[in-house]
Amino acid sequence: MFPEDLSARLIKSIGVGVCLVDAADHAVLFANPTFLGWFPDACAGARLPEAVAGLDGARLAPGAPFEVQTKVKRRTLVIDLQVRVADHDGRPLLVIEAQNVSRLRETEAMIDSYAAMVDRRTRDLEREKTQVEKLLLNIMPRSVYEEYLTFGCVAPRLFEPVSVLMLDFVGFTEMAAAADPTVTVGELNDIFTAFDRIAERFGCERIKTIGDCYMAVAGLPHANPDHALAAARCAVKMMRYLDRRNATHQHRWRARIGIASGPVVGSVVGIQKYVYDVFGPAVNRASRLQSISEPMEITICGTLVGSLIDYFEISPQRTETLRGFGEVSIATLSERRPVTSLAS
Repeated sequence: MFPEDLSARLIKSIGVGVCLVDAADHAVLFANPTFLGWFPDACAGARLPEAVAGLDGARLAPGAPFEVQTKVKRRTLVIDLQVRVADHDGRPLLVIEAQNVSRLRETEAMIDSYAAMVDRRTRDLEREKTQVEKLLLNIMPRSVYEEYLTFGCVAPRLFEPVSVLMLDFVGFTEMAAAADPTVTVGELNDIFTAFDRIAERFGCERIKTIGDCYMAVAGLPHANPDHALAAARCAVKMMRYLDRRNATHQHRWRARIGIASGPVVGSVVGIQKYVYDVFGPAVNRASRLQSISEPMEITICGTLVGSLIDYFEISPQRTETLRGFGEVSIATLSERRPVTSLAS
């Protein structure tokens, strides 16, 4: 057994605060220097609940540890208290063990703060990733985007056959010069947004817009045997949308559309300001057909007449000379109106 003076010195020197309290009246019988350093009023004879702020007599019972706060040199410490029962010569005592857990709590708070910051940063990254994904999906089909995401590049791919729809507005330059640019661009954005919905509805992929020119392709990136029908339905729906819009809006938008079929090559062009684009005779032919169309007219290649004649009104074929293609058979396509029965 340790000598009594040695035990007293050990109790005084350890970093754990120790306090002996009379179980009957909670009067302090002994407190080591560590305990008194945290609770200076807990000297011998004082009642512990009155010496320790936030401590009442009900908590001075054996059980789970609990925490109180005290201020030492303008710093608030968190002290963990554990109450045990002891007996000395038949006199019940309470042994209070106190430990400074301030650093532990500060560390826990810091970890919580870092975890919250990581969560916030993760959400920011997810939001940025979603925005980047939406941006990239605006300039390339999803399958191309997934290929780019997986391999970091997109291999040029031949798509054969597809149908290319090229739309251009009549008199846009004059309208843009005469009207408020903000209004003009706002209306153009409104119309192109509607065109995107129409293209998606009919299985067409919008490839790009160049100024007031809108280009979409049917049969890409997934093959579609009815690509010509999809492009024609898309074109007719776009014209119908413009007709209805013109009836209620101040600006009158009139478009020309050309549709041509054939092979195209699709790939991502560029390294930094990259964009998905398609190239091939069908693209150029659709552009030429669009340029010779009358306002609000859809011009198609003569080769598409056979596959579309059952669904649309198609004019007799005629021959036109297209730059780069020579003499080409073409026709005009329009929506087939329902037959109205005449009353006898």
